[in-house]
Amino acid sequence: MSRIALVTLVVRDYDEALAFYRDALGFELVEDTDRGDGTRWVVVRPRGSAPGTGLLLARAKDGDQSRAIGAQTGGRVGFFLHTEDFAADHARMTAAGVRFLEEPRHETYGSVAVFEDLYGNRWDLLQPAV
Repeated sequence: MSRIALVTLVVRDYDEALAFYRDALGFELVEDTDRGDGTRWVVVRPRGSAPGTGLLLARAKDGDQSRAIGAQTGGRVGFFLHTEDFAADHARMTAAGVRFLEEPRHETYGSVAVFEDLYGNRWDLLQPAV
């Protein structure tokens, strides 16, 4: 085994999730395939990231899955988005309406700020220290 290829993120609606990850976070759409049964295979990834690495946006199919939306990591930061230009990406994301839960911090490991996606999942925007 050489890598994790996809991580599933349960979402309420394909199009609203795609709009957030593409437009607010700047991700690229890798695949959007109709599976013929009302479901789609929707994969996004940060622009410039390695091929084969991304998020599978999966629409909730039932009540149990719907209740997991936004709480897939129990309220902890569950996703870590690395950047090479923290200040520029933080400003761009803020202008796009991304909700940051804190002011940027400069730690020994890098510059970081926690934000929420449109469902409340917590992410770190992180520029690792060199």
